[in-house]
Amino acid sequence: MGATKSYEFSVEDNKLAKIAKALAHPARIAVLNLLAKRQTCVCGDIVNELPLSQSTVSQHLKELKEAGLITGEIEGAKVCYCIDAKEWKVAQAALTQLFETYKEGNRCC
Repeated sequence: MGATKSYEFSVEDNKLAKIAKALAHPARIAVLNLLAKRQTCVCGDIVNELPLSQSTVSQHLKELKEAGLITGEIEGAKVCYCIDAKEWKVAQAALTQLFETYKEGNRCC
């Protein structure tokens, strides 16, 4: 597989791409919905809520954490996850800014 040349793009574009990649799977959307609705740290309950194995859920949590959308705290033998409020707002602003760049009336096709 070739190099992505991500270094040739702005920091903002790279951050948004990382967020978009994290959002690009329905299981990760389901995890984010679960965490957002509960508005508290969730530990093992995530696996009980999804039709996925523990290892698969852990991989999706890792992707979300690497994108900065969630944070995890170790509590004994468990890791509890919640929405990272600061990064959530950054992601929201980046996505809003992207969608607002399109102005209706622009007709190319």
